[in-house]
Amino acid sequence: MTFTDDLGYTLNFDKKPKRIISLVPSITETLYDLNVEEFIVGVTKFCVHPVHFKHTKAIVGGTKTIKLEKIKELQPDIVFCNKEENTPEIVAQLQEFTQVYVTKISTIEDSKRMIANFGVLLNRRTEADLLNRKIDLKLEAFKTFIADFEIKKVAYFIWYNPWMVAANSTYINTLLSLNKFDNIYSNLEQYPEINPKRIRHDGDPEVLFFSSEPFPFKDKHAFEISEYTNRSSAVFVDGEMFSWFGSRLIKAFDYFKTVRNRIDQGSSF
Repeated sequence: MTFTDDLGYTLNFDKKPKRIISLVPSITETLYDLNVEEFIVGVTKFCVHPVHFKHTKAIVGGTKTIKLEKIKELQPDIVFCNKEENTPEIVAQLQEFTQVYVTKISTIEDSKRMIANFGVLLNRRTEADLLNRKIDLKLEAFKTFIADFEIKKVAYFIWYNPWMVAANSTYINTLLSLNKFDNIYSNLEQYPEINPKRIRHDGDPEVLFFSSEPFPFKDKHAFEISEYTNRSSAVFVDGEMFSWFGSRLIKAFDYFKTVRNRIDQGSSF
C-alpha cells in the first residue's frame, strides 16, 4: 500500500500498521473512535481523550518536545503528526527510522478527508464512513440552526504575552465563519501577534473569545484587554471544540449551538 500525506510525503506499507503513535491530541481521539485502540502504543501528555490512555499507553512527551529514544523503543509502524502541532524538526527526526503521516487541516472537508484516509490505511473504512456521515448530519442540522442568526464581529485569542489570535487559513477561523462570527483578524494569516491597544482600530469586535487552550485564560486577562475595547463582551470557550479536528466535530456542533444562543441572549459564561 502506498499513501501520500498532506505535505506530500510518500508512505509505503506491506501490511496494515499495527504499532501506532499519535503526537496530536485530536488525532488520538479520532483513532480511538475508529476502533484501533489496541494498536496504539504511544501518545503525548496532552492526549487527554480518552481519559484512560494516560494509564494504558506510553507517554512519549508533548507535541513540541518528544522523547525520541522512547519512541524508538516502542518500534512504531507509523507516527501521526500535524503541521501546526508538531515541528518540522520532530518530523525529520522520526522519518529517520519510521513512517510519518503529517496532516494539515484548515477546513471541515480536510478533516473528513483525513478520517477517510485513516479508514483506508488502518482497515477501518466502515468506522470512518460512519464518523463522516455523523459529521455531515450534524453539519446540515447546524447550518439550519445558524441560518437566521446575525453576523457578529469577533476576535479569538489563543495566547498571552504576547497576545496571539487565530487568523485566516486556520481550522479555528473556518469554524468561526461557520458560526457566523466575522473574525476581525481574518486579513492576517495563521496565529499572529497583535497589539491589544489597537483592537478598536483593528475592527472593534463585539465578542472576545478566550480559548481554554493552548493558553488557560482567566478573568484577569479579559479585564486587561477590556480597557481597549468599546463594546466587547468576553466569552471563555472550550478550545477543544474550536480547534480539535477529526471526530471531535460530532460533539462540537451541539456546543456551538449553546455558545451562539448564550451570546445572542446576553447570558454569562
